[in-house]
Amino acid sequence: MGSPAEPFRTVIEPFRIHAVEPLAMTTPKQRAEAIRAAGYNLFNLASSNVLIDLLTDSGTGAMSRDQWSAIQHGDESYAGSPSWEIFQRAVKSLFPFRHVIPTHQGRAAEKILFTVVGGPGRVIPSNTHFDTTRANIEFTGAEAVDLVIPEGRDPKALHPFKGNLDTAALDALLHERGRENVPLVMVTVTNNSGGGQPVSLENLHAVRAVCDRHGVSLFLDACRFAENAWFIRAREPGQHDREVADIVREMAGLADGMTMSAKKDPLCNIGGWLACNDDALAEAARNLLILTEGFPTYGGLAGRDLEAIAQGLKEAVSHDYLEYRIRSTAYLGEALDAAGIPVVLPIGGHAVYIDARGLLPHIPPLQYPGQALAIALYETGGVRTSEIGTVMFGRQPDGSEQPAAMDLVRLAIPRRTYTQSHIDYVIEVCLAVQERAPSLVGYRIESEPRQLRHFTARFAPLV
Repeated sequence: MGSPAEPFRTVIEPFRIHAVEPLAMTTPKQRAEAIRAAGYNLFNLASSNVLIDLLTDSGTGAMSRDQWSAIQHGDESYAGSPSWEIFQRAVKSLFPFRHVIPTHQGRAAEKILFTVVGGPGRVIPSNTHFDTTRANIEFTGAEAVDLVIPEGRDPKALHPFKGNLDTAALDALLHERGRENVPLVMVTVTNNSGGGQPVSLENLHAVRAVCDRHGVSLFLDACRFAENAWFIRAREPGQHDREVADIVREMAGLADGMTMSAKKDPLCNIGGWLACNDDALAEAARNLLILTEGFPTYGGLAGRDLEAIAQGLKEAVSHDYLEYRIRSTAYLGEALDAAGIPVVLPIGGHAVYIDARGLLPHIPPLQYPGQALAIALYETGGVRTSEIGTVMFGRQPDGSEQPAAMDLVRLAIPRRTYTQSHIDYVIEVCLAVQERAPSLVGYRIESEPRQLRHFTARFAPLV
């Protein structure tokens, strides 16, 4: 269905608001006290102290009327629930893998997958692994290797598919390490760590060809599959007239399996799955599922969750929804870019990424410019964001620390949650922080865990 706003510049939300929840209006003094008590870690903040929450787009969106209706329809039988059948049909309609294994969220699917295929001496290449993916790989003793194209490491590079995997580098790695040490190649769509940048169909075909030459499986980290397919439709030659759902099926058809967080593009607050075609892998995964998640027909989810995901998958590939989703994210990014705030270009799908290293060149990477910028955005206007940089990726498996490829601050937009006036406010907050950027200081880490330190580390300003 075409949008009624087609002749006009404004891309309106293809929905109207049915229920509302209050926002926390805090003062600068209250925010300064809250962030100090949180050890200058935005994950440690109570959400009641946050005005606009752009920490993540994972599980933070608004579900639709039809999803809430599906929740009422959910059947809570322990085994063989009809809600499982509805869920499985919905997943296979877009991702026609032989085995679908539900989990409570995406990182559970990663944990199960890499427990089965990982281990010391093994290497898992990807365009860019995100935080929990990398941690789950390294936890087994395997090595996570990022092979994104060079443009993907340059915030200013204008390339339509900066999430593409460098196939020459992949071929060289497979020759060097050998297929026996590379259980699978993983492609993240869209590439979250690299600025929410998409992967082209052409690149997926090329990666598939390299995998076939070496006899290695290809998996997708597909939690933002619909946004990636929309970018393919919009940017890749020969794809403009295709249905997004058909593009998704082609993407899935190039892979041997996938992990999914249903908290992203499937438009739910919880859920995920692991899917594959390999019978032996599926059997091993289901055994672990029963140990850690639940029976194979619910996998840590209630029947109502399974049905909400099934409905969300239908809504996620709607062209009207995706046009609104991508355009509303670009609205924020284009405004910041026009104001001279360095952002990753082109604007990605689920988030806008500020180049903290570019905005705060006086703060060295090991003093965490991304963390400094994220704290300033919160203190200035109550906007919670996430550092994607040296805090998240700087600590190496051997305990050493080095600067990440980029120091970014991610402004992740929850789906169907905030209005244009909320985003206009975020723009004003960013501009206010830009004015005092030279006065911002770096941070040091006071305490941190061995893995995934960005979730719970505590910081102190360098004054």
